[in-house]
Amino acid sequence: MKICLDIQPAISQQAGVGRYTAMLAKHLGPCTKGDTLSLFYFDFKNRGHNMRIPGAIDIPYRRIPGRFIQYSWKAVRAPDFGLFAGDHDVYHFTNFIIPPLKKGKAVVSIHDVSFVRYPEFAERKNLKYLKARIAATVDRADAIITISQFSADEIVDLLGADRSKIHVTHLGIPESFKRQDGEKIIQTLESFSISGPYLLCVGTLEPRKNYSFLIEVFEMLDKFDGYLVIAGMPGWQYEPILRKILGSRKADRIRWLRYVSDSDLTALYSGAEAFVFPSHYEGFGFPPVEAMACGTPVVTSAGGSLAEVCGNAAIVLKDFDKELWAEKIMKVLTDKSLRQDLAVKGPEQAAKYRWDETARKTVDIYRSVCK
Repeated sequence: MKICLDIQPAISQQAGVGRYTAMLAKHLGPCTKGDTLSLFYFDFKNRGHNMRIPGAIDIPYRRIPGRFIQYSWKAVRAPDFGLFAGDHDVYHFTNFIIPPLKKGKAVVSIHDVSFVRYPEFAERKNLKYLKARIAATVDRADAIITISQFSADEIVDLLGADRSKIHVTHLGIPESFKRQDGEKIIQTLESFSISGPYLLCVGTLEPRKNYSFLIEVFEMLDKFDGYLVIAGMPGWQYEPILRKILGSRKADRIRWLRYVSDSDLTALYSGAEAFVFPSHYEGFGFPPVEAMACGTPVVTSAGGSLAEVCGNAAIVLKDFDKELWAEKIMKVLTDKSLRQDLAVKGPEQAAKYRWDETARKTVDIYRSVCK
């Protein structure tokens, strides 16, 4: 079986779909012995990539800048992807849309349908493109991969997809996400100038993550003499969130860290009093699972798949009631028995999500469409 994985999202972004693509690529290698795994990407400036996949074949395209070809795909739905990547039995596109493809089986990852459910949280240009092309993608796809049962149901209900095409492969987290020792935590906190207890939230600064609500809840925690630490790169419409932070009456107790490496992130999770995640909608939700893996108590919304993914290993709140959130956070901070219970259940729940299992299931899907 000749497999082509389009790794362009991993080249152009670190979080979200880019991270999914990179981690999937790294774990596909051991699952594709006896097959040919090729990694396609545009590389006009000859920069390559930093992924090293044993046995995988790189297929960089350097003759024309990728943005010109991608514009042509959007504008006139041509030329054929196979002209650049070559002939393969199955092509996997990880970023929602299948480009023009004349031959071969097509597998596409549609991670969620937040752009349909909450169009107000989507960047206008991207929303227009997704709405214009998603129906053709759903029709063309030989298999649709999504990352939770919740998202699978949404794809059927909102996109009209054939349920028999849809396959759920929960995402994974690296085994490095586990509770860190005290010395590593202290060193990391010192490097970020965090000098007291803190609540942690991780995710791109964008409206869907509901940071403004979180800041208002934090302002209500008068009995908590600590910090709110936010780790996330600026995203679409992040400016109002930044103004909310700077204008908060607790602005001096809020730390925005932007990008944080996985090594430092595990220490931040491990040192937090609680992880708080009031997102409106998630197709999966990496941060709560990563926090649970580190034994940190989690208070999260039920947005999208979060109730499914977190199970009974977190405090899951269905409503955005500030008083209720403040109450539950304080309970997690002060109830020793509850904290111990979540510290045990969290790592057990997180252990269900591993990249090698995601990759194995993905290869099974490739084989099923190539029969």
